[in-house]
Amino acid sequence: EENGHQNKKLKRDADEEDAEDQNKKSPKRKIVLLMAYSGKGYHGMQRNVGSSQFKTIEDDLVSALVRSGCIPENHGEDMKKMSFQRCARTDKGVSAAGQIVSLKVRLIDDILEKINNHLPSHIRILGLKRVTGGFNSKNKCDARTYSYMLPTFAFAHKDHDVQEEVYRLDKETLEKVNKLLACYKGTHNFHNFTSQKGPRDPSAKRYIMEIYCGEPFVRENIEFAVIKVKGQSFMMHQIRKMIGLVIAIVKGYAAKSIIELSWGEEKVDVPKAPGLGLVLERVHFEKYNRRFGNDGLHEPLEWTEEEEKIAVFKEQYIYPTIINTEREEKSMVNWLNTLSIHDFSSSVVGMQANNKNSK
Repeated sequence: EENGHQNKKLKRDADEEDAEDQNKKSPKRKIVLLMAYSGKGYHGMQRNVGSSQFKTIEDDLVSALVRSGCIPENHGEDMKKMSFQRCARTDKGVSAAGQIVSLKVRLIDDILEKINNHLPSHIRILGLKRVTGGFNSKNKCDARTYSYMLPTFAFAHKDHDVQEEVYRLDKETLEKVNKLLACYKGTHNFHNFTSQKGPRDPSAKRYIMEIYCGEPFVRENIEFAVIKVKGQSFMMHQIRKMIGLVIAIVKGYAAKSIIELSWGEEKVDVPKAPGLGLVLERVHFEKYNRRFGNDGLHEPLEWTEEEEKIAVFKEQYIYPTIINTEREEKSMVNWLNTLSIHDFSSSVVGMQANNKNSK
């Protein structure tokens, strides 16, 4: 027994020495990692150091980076030491198919496999690329594309008695949804679509490049649709509130004029759709790619080779989580029941009074 214990200890010491030798040989380099994850059960992407009761995606990622030997243990406690930056700070429960983080790591052999071995199956690193030393995934990102998957019965008019599994979205309603979503295109003041930003805060102005709802499809007897939105950057809860307001209008709770009104200075009561269906689809680095993508030293930050892995991950982990959670917890049904509590009329009355005065 003693010999066995001794042998194990010798083997452990030898492994640690090998890892140390490997670390000395492995230079530290600035890289980006392409991440996919199912966000259910997590309090968002960003780590809250010192707050262990709220688990985040970054907690699991940093732990895997340390355990795989990519970063020293003390870097895990202070992420600035590895120049860590995430491209988007996804909210509680939100998933990602194409999140990007930038950091300095030791380029060890089989690095992706080793990191993934220390991650739960619902978080995967799907790709890695070398980048310039000063690269920062948040600042260098030109745009972000999100999708929002929702059951189509969310668009059924409030006066119709709807059976969730039987409801199917008709062409006219889909057209109405897309006309309303198109109102968001361009630059607007979105102070009513987030918290803690006043109407005169310049950072509340955001630019939306494209937004539309695709054709519906049926999964496990429920019809779903996916809304895609591409914008320069988004504030906390912004997309969920943009979609929440469109649902409230289509269902007949609010007038269409409330969208126009929400750009103004007045406070508008904008409902926030559930976080469950929101997915960070991809992030765009067009300016970086133009400057460094073909310089012979760096690769463009495009992930065409990883597209298939991304699609497989979504089918395995993201879509089933959204569908099953919707069926079991009925997050959309429960949220739709709260729409009648919102007071949309006071905002509209205020606007009509203003119009009369200006006339």
